[in-house]
Amino acid sequence: MSAVSWTVLESPIGPLFVAATDRGLVKVVFNADQDRVRRTVAALASRCGTEPVAAPEAPGLAEASRQLREYFAGGLRSFTLELDWSLSGGFNLRVLRELASTVPYGAVVGYQQLADRVGEPGAARAVGAAMGSNPLPVVVPCHRVVASDGGIGGFGGGLEAKRTLLALEGVLPAPLF
Repeated sequence: MSAVSWTVLESPIGPLFVAATDRGLVKVVFNADQDRVRRTVAALASRCGTEPVAAPEAPGLAEASRQLREYFAGGLRSFTLELDWSLSGGFNLRVLRELASTVPYGAVVGYQQLADRVGEPGAARAVGAAMGSNPLPVVVPCHRVVASDGGIGGFGGGLEAKRTLLALEGVLPAPLF
């Protein structure tokens, strides 16, 4: 059982729910309206065995919020946060760790390439499912995974958010409006 603190952070892609434990950042959720926050807090309480507390100044959470704000402002290219991987496991965890450690700011990787990197050729669709399960989007940059046909692929935060993140990193041109 680990204490969980959370906050909602405004960002250029909409409000983000951000949660941390004493082990590190544990959850980032897009489109954090009141209902989604309520559901996420309940899910974390069930999974972590303790009621999450709104505490934006909790040490790990304050640092995560600071780094996310700096990233969105264009001043941070690599997160240096401790991550609590307890909400992921198995193949998904292997893929997410590979993504986090080998695909830098401003770069992209294909679903199939990522499958090959974790020693699972032919598992491109499973990589897509791993991206969809990512408990730490933006920080673990699933927006950098793209389709082999040149398309940007899917994204749990919505394709407009993915385009915005890729434009921020210089991969795509910035939207005109």
